[in-house]
Amino acid sequence: MPLKRLATCFVVVFGLVAASVSAFAADPENTMIITLKGGDVTIALRPDLAPKHVEQIKKLVRQGAYDNVAFHRVIDGFMAQTGDVKFGNMKSGFNADAVGTGGSDLPDLPAEFSTSERYERGVVGMARSQDPDSANSQFFIMFAPAPPLDGQYTIVGNVEKGMELVDQIKKGDEAQNGVVTGPDRMIKVRIAADGK
Repeated sequence: MPLKRLATCFVVVFGLVAASVSAFAADPENTMIITLKGGDVTIALRPDLAPKHVEQIKKLVRQGAYDNVAFHRVIDGFMAQTGDVKFGNMKSGFNADAVGTGGSDLPDLPAEFSTSERYERGVVGMARSQDPDSANSQFFIMFAPAPPLDGQYTIVGNVEKGMELVDQIKKGDEAQNGVVTGPDRMIKVRIAADGK
């Protein structure tokens, strides 16, 4: 009997976790869709972990600031970084020498590090300088787990759909810390609640 009771508890707990994950992913206000050359990548944003960062990302999305921004640093087996709205727009003002050093006109954000979540494949985190409170607009998508990042960079979301498209993003030169020549870009970025 104890084994049956344990199995029932597991099913109930698993059902609650699955329901909360799918309910979270279904929230259109916190779903970001990035159109890449191969199709759409759907990201469930995590205001429960990083409310200030998610608010800033949504503001930039709604301004159209992320449209046409390059994946300027892409390291195979690690991550793809994008979001430099100052120097990374490939249709307006792209600067290959400065991309990766800029942010937006919005203020930098105080760290919202999580101790409950880990940097796994598909996790979206905020890029920053050495200063923990320097994240602004740049973010990265993990290709693989990276435990050294846990608790050191703010997690803002998880890829829900289209990770195979993220895998296809043009990789950079490992000898140059992943700098990409002729990079791929985010063609269009939107919040699901806003429609197409």
